[in-house]
Order: sequence, then structure tokens, then C-alpha cells
Amino acid sequence: MPDSFTLFHTGSLVEVHRLKAMLEKNGIFPIIKDENESARLAGFGAPNMMQQLWVPISEVEKAKTLL
Repeated sequence: MPDSFTLFHTGSLVEVHRLKAMLEKNGIFPIIKDENESARLAGFGAPNMMQQLWVPISEVEKAKTLL
């Protein structure tokens, strides 16, 4: 059964990718949601330059201890 994800962190492109790499190194595989890129691809502008890092709900506590 696929795991559900929860929003873990919102930040700049560099910050979110750094956290993603750290989590992956420790066996947690998050996803990045970039609404700015989604809006750009759809032909809309988006003023928000922040990205969201989502982690599996079952891994949230482990992810918190790594930060």
C-alpha cells in the first residue's frame, strides 16, 4: 500500500534540495512540490519562489530527528 505524504518543510530551492539529499542519505525518500514550476508549465506566473518538501507520514518522526 502506498504511503501518504505530509508537508514537512517549505523553503528556497537550494534549502529544500539540501534537505532532500540529507533525508535520502538516511533512507527517507521525500518528494518536492514546486508550484512555481507547475504554474510556469501551465502558462501562468507564480510570485512564490518557495518549494515544498513532502515526506511519507510513516517517516516524519525519523526526519524530525535528523534536523
